[in-house]
Amino acid sequence: MSLNQTNISNITNSSISVIELYWNLVAKADKKFSKIRDLPYYQRTRYDTYFYKVFKVYTQLWKFQQENRQKLVEAGLKRWEIGEIASRIGQLYFGQYMRTSEASYLSESYIFYEAILTREYFKEGLYQDINLASKQMRFLARFLTVCLVLNRREVVYQLVNQLKMLLDECKRTFQETDFKEWKLVIQEIVKFLKADTAFMNMMPLRYSVVLDLQPNSLPHVDAPRKLKLRDALLCSYHPNEVKFSELTLDTFRMLQCLEWEPSGLFYQTNTDASSGNGTNANQNGNPGSNRVNQDITDPTLAPNPRKAVLYRPSVTHFLAVLGTVCEELAPDGILLIYLSASGSSAHTLSSPSRAVHSIGYSDNIVRGFQFHSINSESTFAHPTSSGCDNADHHSGQSADCLHIGARGNGGTNCIYPCDLLPFTRRPLFLIIDSDSSKAFKAISGPEKGERVAMLLSPATSLPIPAIDSTRQPSGSSFTSFLTAPLQSFILLLGFTGSDIEMDMYNKAEKLLYSSLNQWGLSLAASDNLDPVWAQILSDPFLRRLLLRFVFCRAVLSLYVPSSSKIEFIPECVPCLPDVVSPTSATCQESVLQLADIIGARDKFIFSQETKLPED
Repeated sequence: MSLNQTNISNITNSSISVIELYWNLVAKADKKFSKIRDLPYYQRTRYDTYFYKVFKVYTQLWKFQQENRQKLVEAGLKRWEIGEIASRIGQLYFGQYMRTSEASYLSESYIFYEAILTREYFKEGLYQDINLASKQMRFLARFLTVCLVLNRREVVYQLVNQLKMLLDECKRTFQETDFKEWKLVIQEIVKFLKADTAFMNMMPLRYSVVLDLQPNSLPHVDAPRKLKLRDALLCSYHPNEVKFSELTLDTFRMLQCLEWEPSGLFYQTNTDASSGNGTNANQNGNPGSNRVNQDITDPTLAPNPRKAVLYRPSVTHFLAVLGTVCEELAPDGILLIYLSASGSSAHTLSSPSRAVHSIGYSDNIVRGFQFHSINSESTFAHPTSSGCDNADHHSGQSADCLHIGARGNGGTNCIYPCDLLPFTRRPLFLIIDSDSSKAFKAISGPEKGERVAMLLSPATSLPIPAIDSTRQPSGSSFTSFLTAPLQSFILLLGFTGSDIEMDMYNKAEKLLYSSLNQWGLSLAASDNLDPVWAQILSDPFLRRLLLRFVFCRAVLSLYVPSSSKIEFIPECVPCLPDVVSPTSATCQESVLQLADIIGARDKFIFSQETKLPED
């Protein structure tokens, strides 16, 4: 265990009994934990002292119970009480990860939770005490969240099965207890896993130095300054969308996309972790060195951008968080704002790219797992153009908005383009995934100091042929293109993962990454690249998002069902050079080659000059 070690031998040598001292430490730890439990993940600097103090007391408590385990057990200490301490420490580490995005905290959380699982701290008396059974279910749900974010899918499925079996046994044992909420929790995670299929995770969503361009080899761009992605605010809300706890499928994918894949070790199978023996524990029950910690911490990689994830916040809370993050933004930093929400159009609720199956229950039970409760007409460009135009900055601003909560409450759950204008005093990279996304073009021009870079989704999403009505939707198609472009391309064409041979997939993947890198070089060398894009092109995360947008726009502009239909084409503000427009030879040739590999050339419309390169 890598908690900071604190010497408390002078305390144990005092006249106070071991038992009394132990329970004093427990009471002190509980008191401090209760103070930080509901602190928000933003306002990081303000609460550093609080987290330092609570970590310190849990360090003392954990070390003390290790050194005095025999005496404490003889005095009546139960195994579940030890498990409760370890679970709290796991929660603290996950909270630190959510506050800082430092991967080491995430791996430490995994280590503690895995130790609880393998040592079965809550097993004794599990089916005699409903409170103990509830502790075990809450622990499994928390561990599920950590494993999802850590992308340890084998362990996720193992935990889901354990949670199902535990619930079934509890329903038989405690017949008078209502377990409806736990049944719905299981339904939620099962739907999440069905939507986020293995095919969508064939390759890491995180930035991989094995697959993606090496950060130190990004092309040089002439720009007055070079901005780095330091912070991201991720917010998604659609009625009845697929989610687990307060992590929706769209925000989950963006969360993954804005982190480093540790040393490309996604491809290495961690047999210890998947078998449940990944933690090397000593006889005192101290989780020791673990491969997961070695995998995810790579000193050669830059820190992950910090991320604030909000689910269904009030507008005032959203703006408060946004203001706080802007206040904390580093001088050389740029803030990414990702908003995925339904707009003012009536058709959004039945959009084929969204989850439409309601599980109909209160989120109260899952909010305690890991995530804090937040509660608390324009002129469009022709699709074959470069994707932007001189927008009417005043059209639709009073009506076009994003709904980040239930409708029918006036404007209390609506985010309008003008709401973001005060924050344009800092550099912003805006991704809007909504049927009302184009309304946010109104921001371009009236900024308060910094011009905004914007990627705007199509107003309408195409149906995904590979996903019929009997299967779960796979989230927003626009967000999917930004986070898993090749998989999204294949699904758009009506194929599933089982239709694609690995050799074919690998060939297509190699071609796509080569095309993206070539487009990046073309943008960097362009004489008319807007300074808004030039200043972010050296950041690996933002560069990758921008190039995937170029790919998405080209595909949808050339695809037969969406060709010449502006409502299906994404846009960017400001304009990108014509060298990466859908009409450019380089974009059309790349899409043609990809379609040829997949066997779907007839599903696209190319210019007569576009030919496959000769071998």
